[in-house]
Amino acid sequence: MPKPRKNQISLIDTPFYHCVSRCVRRSFLCGEDKFTGQSYEHRRGWVEERLLFLSSVFSIGICAYAVMSNHTHVVLCVDKELAENWSTEEVVRRWHQLYQGTLLSQKYQRGDTLSKGELISLEETVTIYRQRLYDISWLMRNLNEYIAREANKEDGCTGRFWEGRFKSQALLDESAVLACMAYVDLNPIRTKMDTTPETSKHTSIQQRIHALIKGEQPRKLMRFVGNHRQDMPKGIAYSLIDYCELVDSTGRCIREDKAGYIEYHHSPILERLGLDTEQWLTLTTEFEQHFSTAVGSEHMLQQFKQHTKHKRARGMAKARALLQQA
Repeated sequence: MPKPRKNQISLIDTPFYHCVSRCVRRSFLCGEDKFTGQSYEHRRGWVEERLLFLSSVFSIGICAYAVMSNHTHVVLCVDKELAENWSTEEVVRRWHQLYQGTLLSQKYQRGDTLSKGELISLEETVTIYRQRLYDISWLMRNLNEYIAREANKEDGCTGRFWEGRFKSQALLDESAVLACMAYVDLNPIRTKMDTTPETSKHTSIQQRIHALIKGEQPRKLMRFVGNHRQDMPKGIAYSLIDYCELVDSTGRCIREDKAGYIEYHHSPILERLGLDTEQWLTLTTEFEQHFSTAVGSEHMLQQFKQHTKHKRARGMAKARALLQQA
């Protein structure tokens, strides 16, 4: 029986989550329908564009994403503190990019004078909006409902487009976060949709590599901010160059079916994570197979289980084998 979403999201344990949505139809989310010959490849662009737009509205960063033929992967980072520091004006402005809001919120945004009672009512509404703007369920709802409506309109039909609510996995430590990001970024290579990370369309790794060539980082993706140090800015605490090299070398192993080592050299990132190359390749090729609602070391899984009131946490044995050194 599916677990309630509140038992899968625990911001006390981690702000990082891996979310997967799968399409219910034979006609595919994207790609080409082999039965009719019709191409839906353009829909991958819909998903990517909508996801990056939502990242500018919600207080949720995009770490990685891959838009596949019949499903999407996204790694998210919730910034609750940022949302809690937004002014009433900022919350209303952001919410109105998605919805009409209430008569009071519209009146406030126009700059009309509100009575004391109206201001109290508005603050109650803004409290709800603020919570929703750092809620993963609301972001995924805005992504999936939009794509479903557009696809139904194009197909001239009604009904369900996604097979159900999105699946989420809590990423409880740095090893889990980076392994999941690499797993997502290398999805097109594993499924033979593309041959290199830089040519993998509608993925975060392609955006990162193209920006890196210009000496930049993508503005709409969560930044890599370098190795751990005092006064760390918000972002992923590793070097972007190291990560891109790691994804590239891992992709070579996957493409050429060479399991057991990272080509050329043992990556500095793996050394800092305390993972050997066999562990890394297992994680980045079989990530979803071994873990359910949470991924991390055995200790972190035990804590997550207590906080979310789970009776057991699937993947404990794999965590012990793959993430024990992390």
